Amino acid sequence: MKLLLDQNLSYKLIANLDPIFPSTSHVLRLRLDQAPDTQLREYAARHGFTLLTKNTDLVDLCVLRGAPPKILWLRLGNCRTALIREVLKRNEARIVAFGADPTQVVLSLFPLAPME
Repeated sequence: MKLLLDQNLSYKLIANLDPIFPSTSHVLRLRLDQAPDTQLREYAARHGFTLLTKNTDLVDLCVLRGAPPKILWLRLGNCRTALIREVLKRNEARIVAFGADPTQVVLSLFPLAPME
């Protein structure tokens, strides 16, 4: 599974996530940082990305229109990049299972999610 990080997430996450989720990218790298949510969704679907976001509007759009793309929804509020990295690593097994399940569109991740 490759992730596309939304503009509300630090591009610094890429280095930490690439070993777990190869080919991860950021909207800034792809010059999509100013793109509307509809364009970002279309790009992710076309290029096989799962969107990683805190953006409720983007989640709503993808739920309404269905997958692809799938959405990893970080329900963390304002926080340090280190917490995001920790939550993603702690939930790696859940994220991989989510990616493999064609019936799921959104996976919500919380800061105190139990370890798998």
